[in-house]
Amino acid sequence: MIHYHGTPLTPRDQLYKMAGKHFCVSFAHPSDANVCLQIGQSIMWDNGAFSAFTKGKQFDINKYYRWLEDKLGHPHWAVIPDVIDGTEQQQKELLVTWPFHLCLGAPVWHMGMRLEYLQFLCDRYPRVCFGSSGKYWDVGSDFWCSRVDHAFNTIVKNNYIPQIHMLRGLAQAGKRWPFASADSVNVARNFKDRKQCPEKMASKIDSVQCPVKWTQQPTQKVLKF
Repeated sequence: MIHYHGTPLTPRDQLYKMAGKHFCVSFAHPSDANVCLQIGQSIMWDNGAFSAFTKGKQFDINKYYRWLEDKLGHPHWAVIPDVIDGTEQQQKELLVTWPFHLCLGAPVWHMGMRLEYLQFLCDRYPRVCFGSSGKYWDVGSDFWCSRVDHAFNTIVKNNYIPQIHMLRGLAQAGKRWPFASADSVNVARNFKDRKQCPEKMASKIDSVQCPVKWTQQPTQKVLKF
């Protein structure tokens, strides 16, 4: 599992202590982008759509794509634009705007959307993000866990699970789900209050891994939606 540590992380000298880590840099907060490219193993570029949504701002998709032009290339990848609380049709309309290779972008399956749409994405993309929104906002709750069980039970029917990235999900490392990667702003937000070195805090998080395989959960234990 790859652990992406969110930015911005200040002051700058503390960010440099994180050299060699994997980073998540949001289009909504891009100040650390160049430094992360210099010192990071890899970067996931977040589209910042949720930040724009919560602040009532318009997401500028063309500006986002211009911003990505000199930042995309293996091992770096980006979250394809999505509509918070949008319909499947709205999500699909944004998918076709993606101007880069599919291997460099990951669509978002919002957990309140149909499992059929999740399968649609998994059949077409090598990496898919899970987004906790709406009634599934509380990551790690019993309700949330049951939905993720149901999602993996659905995906595994094809005997293949693409790389699943859990947005805001680093706290789920070490549990039963085979996430390929996850991100969190835990270190950036909390290392000062906890009076910890950010690198040491991140290394402790990085040491917890997810299982490689999915053990299908009994359907009778899955909540009905």
